[in-house]
Amino acid sequence: MSAREAILGRVRARIPHGPEGARRGAVERRIAEHPRNLIPERGQGDLEHRIRVFTEMMLAVGGTVEVVDDINDVPHHAAVYLRDGNLPARLRRGADPVLAKLPWHRGGALEVTEGPAADEDRASISRAFAGIAESGTIVLISGADNPTTLNFLPEAHIVLLESSALFASYEEAWTRLRALMGEGNMPRTVNMISGPSRTGDIEQTIVRPAHGPKNMHVIIVR
Repeated sequence: MSAREAILGRVRARIPHGPEGARRGAVERRIAEHPRNLIPERGQGDLEHRIRVFTEMMLAVGGTVEVVDDINDVPHHAAVYLRDGNLPARLRRGADPVLAKLPWHRGGALEVTEGPAADEDRASISRAFAGIAESGTIVLISGADNPTTLNFLPEAHIVLLESSALFASYEEAWTRLRALMGEGNMPRTVNMISGPSRTGDIEQTIVRPAHGPKNMHVIIVR
């Protein structure tokens, strides 16, 4: 027996055997019923609790968070963030209708362009589909409204997160996505991002960035 045959033999021995119909039925039931996994208690609570836990988790991985009461103040806060980070007063955004309607003139000299990110873009802004309190994670779905390139190409990524979309757990976000897209449908890409891009592959020393922005700033809007 060759090494290949030995390995495949061990794999086959561990695959549960039984009627094909029973196995197929179990898979179909799981897909249809959307059973939830164990859900940590950490993110469970009212909005103030979820904001606090999300902020703690995001800060722990090197991201930053600020909370504003009025969505119309987002342009000003974005401009201040860029200024304080010594970045040009330029932002790239997608065609998201909420971002499009913001009063960008409140950002002063801030220049905002629309479309996927390009190599020369230093900063971008996206509107999150959801936020997950338990891990300080942002959920972004691909599309013309929020192109995936905005998440990875610029060195600074600003994310607008509405408080109504800040959930305690991942399961709640998936439930909302199924409600939006319909059963059996998904966007091309769902990105779950926890903080700026980093790696510890070399001598376990954290280096930023690795494969995306080195700075991530979340603006939570009440």
